[in-house]
Amino acid sequence: MTTTDRFQGRRFTPARAVTVLALLVVVLLATMLVGLTLGSTDASLTDLLAPGAARADRAAILLEVRLPRLLLAAAVGACLSAAGVCLQALLRNPLADPYILGISGGAGLGAILSSAAVAPTGLTLVVARPAAAFAGSLAAVALLLWMAGGRGRVLPETLILLGVVMNATIMAAIMFVITMADFSRYAGTMYWLIGNLSSPSMPELALVYGCLVPGVAALSALGHPLNLMTGGEEGAGQLGVHVPRLRVAALAAASLITAAAVSLAGLVGFVGLMVPHLARVWFGPDNRLLVPASALLGAAVLVAADTAARWLFAPTQIPVGVITALLGGPCFLWLFVRHVGRRAERA
Repeated sequence: MTTTDRFQGRRFTPARAVTVLALLVVVLLATMLVGLTLGSTDASLTDLLAPGAARADRAAILLEVRLPRLLLAAAVGACLSAAGVCLQALLRNPLADPYILGISGGAGLGAILSSAAVAPTGLTLVVARPAAAFAGSLAAVALLLWMAGGRGRVLPETLILLGVVMNATIMAAIMFVITMADFSRYAGTMYWLIGNLSSPSMPELALVYGCLVPGVAALSALGHPLNLMTGGEEGAGQLGVHVPRLRVAALAAASLITAAAVSLAGLVGFVGLMVPHLARVWFGPDNRLLVPASALLGAAVLVAADTAARWLFAPTQIPVGVITALLGGPCFLWLFVRHVGRRAERA
């Protein structure tokens, strides 16, 4: 099947894109309303309009605790999902995802090194840690491409194995840094390594959305060249795509939004794997629509996962990474078996 044939089933039109994205915005808003209502504390949306001191306290819970956390969950889900779409198209591997390939781990190592080198002040949390996470994610991408490259080309079949090895090495490095540094400064690091959400400050929200919006916009603008990349680098080059330039631009944008998510929420796994496949089934493979659609769908999925993490076992709150791992692990195994089976049939 040629690249052109693959995208003929569901053609990209502005009207269809607007309809799909508007529907996903409605789904996201509905999910956030449910998330505002459910929690370990008895507080509902009616408390925002009701008078009284007790109701005012409940309203503060909604606006100062739950709403910022839900906004962070939406941003993190959107970042990881958009990055997953980019990696799957660019590397031509349906199993690619920031977590599995070690890019999230690289961002996490950068964030940990930043916290170990500099006292955890407000400036470190808002600026230095995300910048170090971005540098770590770029380093992980560069190392992955260098190891997977063969005669100047990226070999997709080697990426998953290399990602597993990189993840193990990076996690060992993170534990080494934590052990050698002042352990009291990393009391909550284990939750962060699993993937955990809390109520962020306004500067932190501004930072993550300041990375999310231009990052997703850049990847959406690269949607057509990414479509051509699905037919292989040679075919894309013959159709006018400057492959090295596309690779640098797409991986830089994916690394930026991944680093922003990791610096605030830790290593939330499998969102970038599951959501792009769901969006691809529902909305088609055209990356011009798939990137923004996956971002919105990923935002709704992680908001729902965080709501479940807060509400199912209330008053105990489990890390949201536990929920995504329980869902994403079987999804990865199913995709892996399916991918291997297809390769065996072609062979």
